[in-house]
Amino acid sequence: MKPLLLLLMLSITTSGCSTFRFPGVHRITIQQGNVITQDMIDRLRPGMTKSQVRFVLGNPVIDDALVRDRWDYFYSIQIAGGEPVRRSLHLYFIDERLSYFEGDFAPTAIATNVGASTES
Repeated sequence: MKPLLLLLMLSITTSGCSTFRFPGVHRITIQQGNVITQDMIDRLRPGMTKSQVRFVLGNPVIDDALVRDRWDYFYSIQIAGGEPVRRSLHLYFIDERLSYFEGDFAPTAIATNVGASTES
C-alpha cells in the first residue's frame, strides 16, 4: 500500500512542475509588448519629435511620469516549447526631440548612410 501511495504522491508532485511536459499537450505562443522590426529602427532619426517617434514605433510600454525624457519599449515572445526571446529599446529625448537610443537594436549600415547623406 505504501509503494502505491508513494507513486501517487510522486506523480502528483511532478505533474505540478513546469519542467515536466506531457507528450502531445499543445503549448501556446506567448507574445507581449511592442513588436519592433529592423525597418522601424532604420526609420528613426535624431531630431524626430515625440509624435513622429510614436508614429514609427507606437506607444511606449512604460510611461514613466517621473522620467519624461526616456521611453522604454519591451518585447518578449515564447514560442511553444522554446526559450523566451526578450528585446528592449530605450529612447532618450532632449527638448522633446529624439537624441539617441540604445538597447537590443541598432540601425543598419544602409540606414546610417541614408541618414548621413540627407544631413549633408
